[in-house]
Amino acid sequence: MKILLSLILIIVCSASLRGQEYEWETVPMDGTRTGCVAPSRDNVPQTVGVFKGGRYIAPDGSVYSGRSATAKAARVVLKAQPAMARVKEPIGYSTNPMTASYPESALSNWFIDILMAKTEQISGRKVHMGITNFGGIRIDMPQGELILDDMLSMFPFRNYLAYVEHTGKQIRKILEGMAADRFQVLGGVKVVAEGGKLLSVEIDGEPLDDDKIYGVATISFLLKGGDNLSLDHDAVSVTVYDDVAIIDAVLEHVYAETAAGRPIEYHTDGRVVINDYKRKK
Repeated sequence: MKILLSLILIIVCSASLRGQEYEWETVPMDGTRTGCVAPSRDNVPQTVGVFKGGRYIAPDGSVYSGRSATAKAARVVLKAQPAMARVKEPIGYSTNPMTASYPESALSNWFIDILMAKTEQISGRKVHMGITNFGGIRIDMPQGELILDDMLSMFPFRNYLAYVEHTGKQIRKILEGMAADRFQVLGGVKVVAEGGKLLSVEIDGEPLDDDKIYGVATISFLLKGGDNLSLDHDAVSVTVYDDVAIIDAVLEHVYAETAAGRPIEYHTDGRVVINDYKRKK
């Protein structure tokens, strides 16, 4: 079922001192109360209802006083629809649903590989690996037609692309910290861990070289403490592209794939292996 942030959602935000730590729940409009379901650009009266004579008439035919809580909520939703028309624009097609599951998933791999490709393009420098955070992916990829709101809801934070140069030694330290705690979304590498220890790291199919300088694509949020990462620490160089937000890179990719007649789909490839990890059921 299509879940839209362009509709009434229950959004529970619990802001903390650690910046980008929020929680929310998206709830579909499934018609169980008043017949209201998710509207498209062209069926608002049929899916959200109408006002006549100062009363609100719901899609299931129920009539409410204009002063009722139901009517007040409906008035807010109806008033927002013209402004929300753009985000209901179809922009692509997803072959399969994708979730950002730990420690590796098709959706998280798709995301970081897009960021790596875009960072390499705008920097003009080699990107060997990528690091972003699972928390930046806020909803799953639905199956079927994709609308603009799906992408805006998936990547709502205005974080920007960054290019960081690190020695192999520092990259090893970063990955050792993840192995001891929790891996974030990785690209361009193959890591194996067990018992909280990093067993091996490969970049470009070769063992990590502690003395080599590697280019890392990441996001501005992770440079100074976001998700317990400070990727600018002991960096050889740091460049933030504050004119290219995450969503810009993602949408550019989706539009290009759609223009080429290709669906949005991706895969896992074993880039993060935790030998003793047991997925929760």
